[in-house]
Amino acid sequence: MEVAILILSFIILLGLGVPIAWSIGISSVLTMLVSITAVPAFATVAQRMATGLDSFALLAIPFFVLAGHIMNRGGIARRLVDFARTLVGALPGGLAHVNIMAAMMFGAIAGSAVAAASAIGSFMTDEMEKEGYTRDFAAAVNITSSTTGLVIPPSNILIVYSLASGGVSIAALFLAGYLPGILTGLFLMIVAAVWARKKGLGSGTRSSLGEIWRAFWRALPSLFLLVVVIGGIVAGVFTATEASAVAVLYCLILTFIYGEIDLKAIPDIFLGSVGTTAIVMLLIGTSMSMSWIMAYENIPQGITGLLLSVSDNKIVILLLINLMLLFVGIFMDITPAVLIFTPIFLPVVTELGLDPIHFGIIMIMNLCIGLCTPPVGSVLFVGVGISGTSIQRVVRPLLPLFLAMLVALVLVTLIPELSLWLPGVFGF
Repeated sequence: MEVAILILSFIILLGLGVPIAWSIGISSVLTMLVSITAVPAFATVAQRMATGLDSFALLAIPFFVLAGHIMNRGGIARRLVDFARTLVGALPGGLAHVNIMAAMMFGAIAGSAVAAASAIGSFMTDEMEKEGYTRDFAAAVNITSSTTGLVIPPSNILIVYSLASGGVSIAALFLAGYLPGILTGLFLMIVAAVWARKKGLGSGTRSSLGEIWRAFWRALPSLFLLVVVIGGIVAGVFTATEASAVAVLYCLILTFIYGEIDLKAIPDIFLGSVGTTAIVMLLIGTSMSMSWIMAYENIPQGITGLLLSVSDNKIVILLLINLMLLFVGIFMDITPAVLIFTPIFLPVVTELGLDPIHFGIIMIMNLCIGLCTPPVGSVLFVGVGISGTSIQRVVRPLLPLFLAMLVALVLVTLIPELSLWLPGVFGF
């Protein structure tokens, strides 16, 4: 009865258009009301929300959010685009490649797919349209490539997965994300090149070594943030939380040097960061309460038994989990999905001998696809809004890019070394 109420109430609330955080919280309370009276039920859910947020590791999220907002206003995106243009602008589909590479770099630095879609798409869409690309295709490229920043570190969602998994090393997860994220970007670039040839779009002008060097020199301070943050974590100089605070300080100094923002802009940046953080933390709190209720009702154990009864073949189980996560990603935002479904699926894959680091990357890549799909795809809505087009018109050019992301997902699923090689090199 409790399981049925939890699932049905959540689906009904989502169908009625209730925001996902409220849907999770209300369905959790309704489930508890079956077993206990109103006051203890509300108190239990509130306590689990507060306990779920009582984590030092979660402090990294508001800091990385703030760093992303500073970079979004601080002229960093333009410098990354200029650098990407000198590297890949001369290839077939050059501006599409520039969009993808710039989104990968900015998304990795900012740790946010929405920030990357907004910052890069705000001027790349117009640039691509001038060169003969349709706004629909430009939006599709921007939307899909922006999600790579959630796999390439530093990434807030990898921190959330570490919390949900019971303490998988954040440093190991950060290192594990590099090759899968770059692989996804390469497959997106292949699709862009094929599309450009099919449409008869020419290549851009090849940049000289001097132009590449000047663009690299202008972008170097921004790129160096990755060295500071990831290098500091891997070397053990500071934790992920401390690294996020260092990132904020570095971004503030950098943007003041660039002269793109002044002291008057700081309050607006902080206010925007507070709004984003509040939404994320509410999602985390309610998701943690639902996750506890599911554990209380032994749902993870039941699903583990069910999946293992279907097959004991690791590949079959992983494909089933991938299909379920792809379906979940269509209707649920990435943060609550990670918090709710990690405790459900992680025992299954560990029973089969799969490394939790490898599974974390598989899960994030799965749910990144959901960010690009309606009805709750946040990156989809931002990308469409920035480009001034519509979801209906973007769907068609999105399909081959979805296929590229799926191919990358399958390869990462079947070849664990793509995720585990780099952490192994550094001893994680």
